[in-house]
Amino acid sequence: MAFMDKNFLLDTKTARHLFFDVAQGLPIYDYHCHLSPKEIAEDKKYKNITEIWLDGDHYKWRFMRSMGVDEKNITGDGDDYEKFRSYCECIGYAFGNPLYHWSHLELQRYFGITTPISADTAKEIWDKANHVLTTKFSAQTAINESNVELIGTTDDPFDTLEYHKQIKEEGKLKTRVVPTFRPDKACAIESPDFKGYMETNGVKSFADLKEKLVARLDYFVELGSKISDHALVTVPYLIKTEAEVSAIFDKAMSGEALSAEEVEAYRTNMLLFLGREYKKRDVVMQLHMSAIRNNNTRMYKLLGPDTGFDSIGIFSLAEKLSRILDALEVEDNLPKTILYSLNPGDNYMLATMLGNFQGGGIKGKLQIGTAWWFNDHLDGMREQLKALESEGALAAFVGMTTDSRSFLSYPRHEYFRRIVCQRIGRIVENGEFDNNRKMLDKLVADVCLHNAENYFGM
Repeated sequence: MAFMDKNFLLDTKTARHLFFDVAQGLPIYDYHCHLSPKEIAEDKKYKNITEIWLDGDHYKWRFMRSMGVDEKNITGDGDDYEKFRSYCECIGYAFGNPLYHWSHLELQRYFGITTPISADTAKEIWDKANHVLTTKFSAQTAINESNVELIGTTDDPFDTLEYHKQIKEEGKLKTRVVPTFRPDKACAIESPDFKGYMETNGVKSFADLKEKLVARLDYFVELGSKISDHALVTVPYLIKTEAEVSAIFDKAMSGEALSAEEVEAYRTNMLLFLGREYKKRDVVMQLHMSAIRNNNTRMYKLLGPDTGFDSIGIFSLAEKLSRILDALEVEDNLPKTILYSLNPGDNYMLATMLGNFQGGGIKGKLQIGTAWWFNDHLDGMREQLKALESEGALAAFVGMTTDSRSFLSYPRHEYFRRIVCQRIGRIVENGEFDNNRKMLDKLVADVCLHNAENYFGM
């Protein structure tokens, strides 16, 4: 087969039909990402490919460090071309790493460049890509050319959302851009920044915090959002009375150190409280679990968070996850929920956990999230799909989301769609599943788009 040609990964006739006739033309529903609403609203332009391709992309930074590139040419003050050339030199050897496929897809889809990436081709790619960037490219161009129906950004509850309002009022972008309610700072009572965060946002007490969060959640919903998100290291579950948790809040605000038990009790109370509020408003709750962040203290002090020093955590999630979901379910307050674990060893646990709490006439009320972060590669996506197929309902899956900070990341949806079509095609042509074209077409279209549209209801 030719290198990453139009039939890339599509190794059966059925797979090619499902991709080209069904999946390829569907809009993208990117319900969770970290794009900047400011850059979207201002339609950011880029001076060269380094700025849009490498700046802020910790996936690429990690690989460059592993290949021995000096930090000067990664996040430092190195020349932009030298940073780009260094990446090209590295990526030519990225055998088995999804960056190899992503990077080539990005060059093909946005810049029409089919040249394989290497140190020898860096200057050619640099010149061609920069010509496109400086003549007809911007943040909104990338979104429009990618046929994106919806973008769900990630936003603090107290964010003004001014750029979301600007995007909506100007109406220049055909894509809907909605905020995602992410109350991590309000839940991180153990953080050194907790007290300052509360004071900055005028929070006087625990009851006041809850009142303000409900008001802000209503504002997010008013702007069209039906999405929330929580970044959890592991799942909390320790029940204390409202008065006891209020006293824990007061203790944190006085600057006193908290015990691990007090932190867990506070986090449990907040997650249950917010889950109930999400259910009232039909807001989807996403739980991202099992990431160990900022492992390298020296580099954290130099560069800050989200710079490529995070990793997979291995925790026992099952029991407390079950208990917190059940605590909401027993009250009939469990919202639609998507469960992600960065540990791929949790795939089957999560896939079986879903079945405990499905119901209410909602297709896929609980979801196992798409292969995420360190898992959105060929094997990671395939293993997530296998777990869902084996223990749940692929036909109810809400599909791929980029979870990205890059405006060039939308080919990851194409990557996912090719993998789904490849897998279904192989199984059908091996005689393991009925080759009913009408039903297969619906299955693929639902997983790639329609399930997400119906699930989020935006």
